Formats: sequence, structure tokens, C-alpha cells
Amino acid sequence: MSVTLKDVAQIAGVSTASASRALRGFETVDPTIRERVLNAAQRLGYVGSHAAAALATGRAGSVAIITPFLDRLAFQRMLSGVHRVLQGARVDMLVHCTGDPSDPHPVPPHRRLARRVDGFIVLSFTADSPDIADLLRLDVPVAMFGAHAYGTSSVHIDDRAGAASAVEHLLTGGHRRIGVIYGREADSTVVLESERHRGVRDAFGRAGLSLADDLVVPGDFTLAGGVRAMTLLMELAEPPTAVFAFSDEMAYGAIQALRAKGLQAGTDVALIGYDGHDLSAALDLSTVSVPFEEIGSTLARQLLARIQQPSLPDARELLPTQLVTRFSSRARSV
Repeated sequence: MSVTLKDVAQIAGVSTASASRALRGFETVDPTIRERVLNAAQRLGYVGSHAAAALATGRAGSVAIITPFLDRLAFQRMLSGVHRVLQGARVDMLVHCTGDPSDPHPVPPHRRLARRVDGFIVLSFTADSPDIADLLRLDVPVAMFGAHAYGTSSVHIDDRAGAASAVEHLLTGGHRRIGVIYGREADSTVVLESERHRGVRDAFGRAGLSLADDLVVPGDFTLAGGVRAMTLLMELAEPPTAVFAFSDEMAYGAIQALRAKGLQAGTDVALIGYDGHDLSAALDLSTVSVPFEEIGSTLARQLLARIQQPSLPDARELLPTQLVTRFSSRARSV
């Protein structure tokens, strides 16, 4: 005999309506009641019907994630944070990856997706990107990372302060020829690094210095790109004594390039990455740590709140970064 919602409510000691709201993740439900209902559902092996819930509430019970990348660690960590919250709210996630926005690609089918989901989470696109311009004209709840548009919720990180802290740390070590490995040539549709460039300039400006053009090279946010960029920097007539990479993955490539030349990060060249991935600790890489899982979970909570109350005012949340220093940045300028 199948378990019904009424059975769950009876075991939890609440009304059927309260049990339904708790299982659907309504924030108005008291946390103690939600816990009793979830425990009862787990004990009984209750599996709710998405179709029935959709008919009863007018909701699909799912949200769409629009992301430019799936293979990069930062995006994987954000998706993990989103999934954790949605899973707890019994909401499914549908992931649509556009692919590298600098390559030719079709615009996401927002209108078709909107018929299957209750809202959208957008990762790292600017508000005027062609990939989401149509989405923002639809009357659907949206939460965005790194950008903001009227009628949405958004999460941001203090990239400017994070980048400045990395460069200031290197300047404090006596370095003046500091190389910068950024992602790519300016791409106005993706929010990834503009604030990091500003933070670098802030740090140099406060020190009364300027950044040499020949020390700024692209690394495409990939390990292979980091290898190419560091190789170019170290082949200069006057190579840098320190390097700041705009991602840990590019910093991993920089470490590989240094090893190929018989050099070591932290002994011969100071090196700092950006993101705070787990592998960085194993490589003793200094890095600016970014709370990507928290970004994802915050976006998911923002979107669920906006789905339940579409008239909520615009919301913006700024999360901090943290410089974590390790052996790789200990080299001092001589």
C-alpha cells in the first residue's frame, strides 16, 4: 500500500496542508515542523508527486541554471551549492550550458525552458548579454551571480578587494615587476574578471607604481593557458619576480611552466592564484579564496524566496574573499 501525504502528516502530528508546505520548502514553515515532516517522510519512504504538486500549486517544482561552463572548478562548486539547497527544498534543477560565450553558439531557449521551470539562476553573464537579454524580459523569477538587473536578486563577490590584497602582498615582499595572468581579452558578456583588473590597478596606484604592459598576458582561465602565459613571462628580457594569476587553474599551469625551466614557485618566483580550490593547498599555492559553494547556496535561497513571493524588492548580497598565503608566495625580490 502506497504512503500518502496524509500518512506523513499524521506521523509528524501536523495538518496535511502544513506537511505539504514543509515538503515543498516554503520558508514560512516553522523549522521544527519542517524537520518533523521531513523525518516522517523519510521514515515512511514517502515520495511526493511532482505532477500533483504542479497541479495544486501552479509550479513546476524545478528551476533552470544558465551557465557558460560546466568543466571549470568554480562553476562546479557553485552548482554544488545550488544543488544542496534545492535538494533540501525538493526542487529539481535543469542545467543549460551555453558553452564558451566567445565561441558561436545558440542563445538559450528561455521561453521553452520557462514552461518547464519556476525560475532561473544565471551564472556570470552580464545583464546585457544576448544569452540572457530575452530571459530578463520574461515575467519569471531570476537570481544572478556577478551582475544585476531590475526585478532580480543577485550575489556578488568583492573581486576588486580580493585582487588588490594579492598584489599588495607581493608588493610588501619587495616585488615591483609583478606579472598578471588574466583570463582572456575583454568579453563584455561574461562577468569573470573586470573587478580583478581594477583591484590590481588599485594596489599599484596606492603604492605609487604602474603595471608594465608587457607583464600582463592572457591565460584563458585554463591550465594550458597558464602554462603558455607563464612561459611568455619567463622568456622576457626582464622576467617578473612575482606573478598573480586570476584563477587557480592558470596558476597550476604557471607552476608547471616554472618546473619545465627548473624553477620553483615560492623559491625563484612568488606566485598567487585566485579561487581557493582544494588542490591549491596540496600544491602549497597561495590563493584568494572565494566561497563558491556559498555563492551557489545563496543564489538558490534567493530564487526560492522570489518564487514564493514574486513581488520581493531587488536584493543584492556581497560576499567577501580571503587571501590565503602559503609557500608559493614566499619568494622575495632581490
